[in-house]
Amino acid sequence: MDDRTGAFEVLNPTALGEPRGWNHGLLAPAGGRVLFVAGQTATGPEGHIETPDFAAQFALALDRVLAVVRAADGEPSHIGRMTIYVTDLAAYRDARRELGAAWRARMGRHYPAMALVEVSGLVDSGALVEIEATAVLP
Repeated sequence: MDDRTGAFEVLNPTALGEPRGWNHGLLAPAGGRVLFVAGQTATGPEGHIETPDFAAQFALALDRVLAVVRAADGEPSHIGRMTIYVTDLAAYRDARRELGAAWRARMGRHYPAMALVEVSGLVDSGALVEIEATAVLP
């Protein structure tokens, strides 16, 4: 869903500069239901990290976020806020091309209000990426 015609009103004040790969703010429609998605990593059914590859972990973590959204009958375009935690900012920067492809395959051109935070570690052993999100469902 295109942000300009979707359920959210995109707020990008010119004084803040043009965002790339996110929006400064999304205003949810009145009467929406809020879904909080816990931090998701690249764990498989057994609870272990599936791959050591940074871009692959990002894609798997995003798939898990979207699984929760879809379980609530939502779509990727319903995500209004996302926080991405990474253990290695340089690895994130090095993988931007692959991350962009993974994003577009799952989220299209929908860009929530986002933050990227480098952390010293994540709870799941071997996790390089964790993604949490907030969605507003009609």
